[in-house]
Amino acid sequence: EVQLVESGGGLVQAGGSLRLSCAVSGFTFDDYAIGWFRQTPGKAREGVSCIRSSDGITYYGDSVKGRFTMSRDNAKNTVYLQMNSLNTEDTAVYYCSADDDCLRTMEGYGMTYWGKGILVTVSS
Repeated sequence: EVQLVESGGGLVQAGGSLRLSCAVSGFTFDDYAIGWFRQTPGKAREGVSCIRSSDGITYYGDSVKGRFTMSRDNAKNTVYLQMNSLNTEDTAVYYCSADDDCLRTMEGYGMTYWGKGILVTVSS
């Protein structure tokens, strides 16, 4: 059974930090690009970040560049999203996803696998 389980979300004040984790099971972790996208009610999904498995190249959405850092631990089948300098615009449900490349994750649609999502709320 394929599972992507997000953790680490919650409530934080603007300017604060959170680290999301995504534990993956049920498929060969090294074969997939793993990433994050987010969704806020009434808005389109937004690709946040993605790491390619082939070369470790990491992509970031324009709105999070310089504030978010993504990493992956192949030994633990886990990826992390360190989120710093959070602002209210970052409030969303964050989803972990897996696909053969990062294109669909950064578009926010069409990924092969994704988790149930975790809520991040940034208060002003």
